Amino acid sequence: MPPRPTPGPGYRGPMDELTYDEVGATAGDMPAGYHHVRARRVIGQGRGDFERAADRLLAGEAQRRAGARVDASETPFRVGTRVTMRLGLGILSFRIPCLVVWTERTATSAGFAYGTLPGHPERGEERFTLTLRESGEVVFEIAAFSRPGRWFTHVGAPLGRLVQAWMTRRYLRAL
Repeated sequence: MPPRPTPGPGYRGPMDELTYDEVGATAGDMPAGYHHVRARRVIGQGRGDFERAADRLLAGEAQRRAGARVDASETPFRVGTRVTMRLGLGILSFRIPCLVVWTERTATSAGFAYGTLPGHPERGEERFTLTLRESGEVVFEIAAFSRPGRWFTHVGAPLGRLVQAWMTRRYLRAL
């Protein structure tokens, strides 16, 4: 197989398409100037529950089971996977394009984070993490930072925060 060509000057790859600069910030201190979300829930007990939840999480099932229509370029998710979700009905349907910027699957943790692409109603990142604790508890955590990215989300920012809180609760129940 021939080596991959090296991109030349001016190359724009998938990460260059993201609509925010703080890639990976959901892993630690989230950036100022954004709305922050941190939520967690115990969703199971033991290795079997963890493995089933990890398989579902990395296939986009948290989003599907929360009510979004999900189209992914590949599953399980990996860095560079494009995920396009749709929420709503008819003309009140929103297209939500994202790019997976981090994934992990170990014996005790699994997860992914995706960032917003052009056309997404918001700008920011959301991280979904499962942890199998020594106690056997399976913990599902969500961290996100976002701010309005389109004119209608600027105008409807308070409603957008309510929708985000509602979806976070649905994600936590989905697995």
